[in-house]
Amino acid sequence: MISRFLVTIRPLLRNRAVVIGMIILTTVVLAAILAPLITPYAPNKLSIVNKLLPPSAGHWFGTDEFGRDILSRAIYAGRISLLVSLGVVILSTILGVILGVAAGFFPRLDTPISRLLDAMMSFPDILLAIALVAALGPSLVTVIIALGITYAPRLARIVRGSTLVLREMPYIEAAVTLGLPTRQLLLRHVLLNLASPILVQATFVFASAMLAEASLSFLGVGVSTDMPTWGTMLASGREYMNNAPWLMLFPGLAIVFSVLSLQLLGDGLRDLVDPRLTKER
Repeated sequence: MISRFLVTIRPLLRNRAVVIGMIILTTVVLAAILAPLITPYAPNKLSIVNKLLPPSAGHWFGTDEFGRDILSRAIYAGRISLLVSLGVVILSTILGVILGVAAGFFPRLDTPISRLLDAMMSFPDILLAIALVAALGPSLVTVIIALGITYAPRLARIVRGSTLVLREMPYIEAAVTLGLPTRQLLLRHVLLNLASPILVQATFVFASAMLAEASLSFLGVGVSTDMPTWGTMLASGREYMNNAPWLMLFPGLAIVFSVLSLQLLGDGLRDLVDPRLTKER
């Protein structure tokens, strides 16, 4: 099993960009998991006498307007960002697979589901997310629900297109002719063949959700302000960007590198799933 796994990921390891993305993402995830052990200060520890200190040996990323350590807050903020993004990926994948398979496999459901997806995708992602958060109330759970609903149509469209192709395959028609129950048909022959495109799209949704969560927090409609997030750190640092640019620099870099790592990994997975894309470049 291990040898088969190594053979599968070997093309990914040959891609330098993918390796860089995996290293960055692994670093972010490990930092978030080990936050209580590696952070030098508590993320919400106030020290007014040390406010707005520039990066130094005592505070590698400097301090904010309340004397809180930027490095500690940035690491703990990564926990919130990863948690929200993972929840969004799980929820949007479940909704997207259900809607996509239903629309692609059952012709009677195709038109109403497709019109629903078109209506949802006609709104910009961030505006739809803001509207849903405003309706549900700002909190960690509602942000996950709002973004999960927002990004579900992306996955649903991919799943629907792939299901339409699979439905016309000879082995699917043969299984239907032999009277295989629909449930077994969907689980054994459809969903298993959808795993690769779903995995690829999930990496892009993960990156988009991370950026959207930061945007919502920046606008003040995200998770509770008691929790450090990269978006709230950017928002609070706007007032001091001329005198203390490190308040926005380090949270901004955390967002950029995290999203970039996921995009690089997603591109590598897409090339692995469909090698024709690599030849066309």
